[in-house]
Amino acid sequence: MKIAKKLSLSLLLLTAFAGSAMAQELMTNVYGRDIHSLNGKWNAIIDLYDQGQRMKIYENQQPKGNTDFYEYAFEGGLRLNVPGDWNSQLPELKYYEGTVWYGRHFAAKRLVDKRQFLYFSAVSYRCKVYLNGKEIAEHEGGFTPFQVEVTDLVKDGDNFLTVEVNNRRTKDAIPAMAFDWWNYGGITRDVLLVKTPRTFIEDYFIQLDKNVPDRIIVRVRLSDKKAGEKVAVAIPELKINVELTTDAAGKAETVLNAKKLQRWSPEEPKLYGVTISSSTDRVEEQIGFRNITVKGTDICLNGKPTFMCCISFHEEIPQRMGRASSEADAAMLLNEAKALGVNMIRLAHYPQNEYTVRLAEKMGFLLWQEIPIWQGIDFTDNETRKKAQRMLSEMIRRDQNRCAVGYWGVANETQPSEERNKFLTSLLETGKQLDTTRLYVAAFDLVRFDSGKQRFVMEDSFTSQLDVVAINKYMGWYHPWPVEPKDAIWEVVTDKPLIISEFGGEALYGQSGDENVVSSWSEEYQARLYRDNIRMFDNIPNLRGVSPWILFDFRSPFRFHPTNQDGWNRKGLISDQGMRKKAWYLVRDYYMKRRNNQ
Repeated sequence: MKIAKKLSLSLLLLTAFAGSAMAQELMTNVYGRDIHSLNGKWNAIIDLYDQGQRMKIYENQQPKGNTDFYEYAFEGGLRLNVPGDWNSQLPELKYYEGTVWYGRHFAAKRLVDKRQFLYFSAVSYRCKVYLNGKEIAEHEGGFTPFQVEVTDLVKDGDNFLTVEVNNRRTKDAIPAMAFDWWNYGGITRDVLLVKTPRTFIEDYFIQLDKNVPDRIIVRVRLSDKKAGEKVAVAIPELKINVELTTDAAGKAETVLNAKKLQRWSPEEPKLYGVTISSSTDRVEEQIGFRNITVKGTDICLNGKPTFMCCISFHEEIPQRMGRASSEADAAMLLNEAKALGVNMIRLAHYPQNEYTVRLAEKMGFLLWQEIPIWQGIDFTDNETRKKAQRMLSEMIRRDQNRCAVGYWGVANETQPSEERNKFLTSLLETGKQLDTTRLYVAAFDLVRFDSGKQRFVMEDSFTSQLDVVAINKYMGWYHPWPVEPKDAIWEVVTDKPLIISEFGGEALYGQSGDENVVSSWSEEYQARLYRDNIRMFDNIPNLRGVSPWILFDFRSPFRFHPTNQDGWNRKGLISDQGMRKKAWYLVRDYYMKRRNNQ
């Protein structure tokens, strides 16, 4: 039975990658490699009617004779920043959903002793990649990286790279047809040309055992299936230097006992220099080590019950009305989170930039990362399931060595059904094949008030499969109070830790009004709403964390009110112009008290 189960899970993982046949499995720690940035100004062509394929504009043909002409040209027209979304770069593209062709020249050399890869940190939402007029890769999913080998495809001298990008919403996409954030399109993260040795260290996992404070799990895989190769792992500060030997699959594994290990925490985000080397390759990393477990209804960080003082934010710079794409953008968002006093961030509702994840780890934030299984997903579609499995795998592969990541999220606000349960179960199986050192979580919005019991309750059988259950509940905003907040007793999944993953309401910065009137859209009402919710939290016996929705006001086509919203979701504790609302101060004070009492 165990062998059969392992085989079925392996097949499940293989099918998860089938939707992106030409994109290859990711190398670990691309930023620790020999990289050349292809960021900058790219030429672009807007393809409103999707005619670029028919016209073969990816060939970038130039007239060669007096009778030659082509009805397109990359040069001399629109230029877009990469990384960046197109919506914020040209007024005419603000609402654009469709195809844009990106093109640029770059210099390269054919190398005999090296391999070369094109690495895309994210392209939103689906894309095809062409090099020197030939299609070489395709990928679907706007928030995870992909790579393609070009060792034998680059030319000595000038090369022309074309990327066909489409952000059109479809029923079988993830997220699907409607979602409460802006549908940014474009090459939104770094594009890199990566050089590696012929046989290189393709993948490694070096993290602390989930339960043991000094037991480091090490897994290394070479790019080639070579047995008998020597691989060394060194952590000089811990006086660890071990040599491993690969098996027939090019893999090597061991368990290290680390003496006097200082574990990473929000208070002391300790990172260690780690070197992984082989006879042909060497990669350096900064890696932290921590334990995160569930004991009864407690979430324990390094063995200590810890309350999650959390905040969410989108990968958006509201003042620029565009995607966050740089280290400076990451610093802006994270510094505002730090000022609020949080020890955890929910990166909503999709895997965010690697810059954000790495800087968050250095600054001492636990992270909840999730894939955008956000309402409206067709759980009966097998191809959609495969896409979700691939997205989850790409997210985990990229950040498997980031100890700051404590939670993998598999869904947000989904409706119970047999098909939904099977779909989400397959995601848990996929994730746990790759990583069992984190907690698995999903957010639900089905809590209701039972007037007979005079309790808040929820029925959803899928919660039994999760480590932590999260609840989105907007009491005082979408839901009127059935009782006074001091009497709002919860009886929800009482055997597991519970996180209130979303709560709050909208307020237009600088707008004053009656704190008792919802429709005032006032800072006073938002502040009262927060006071009421904080009072209710005392009545949730298994509450182990809260996360207001959200740090900043953010753009959303959902929001139609002409004067109070104007295309913005105004639930932010901070306005779109970076101004703190009254509720911000309430949350900061609440978090200071919670963290001081831990």
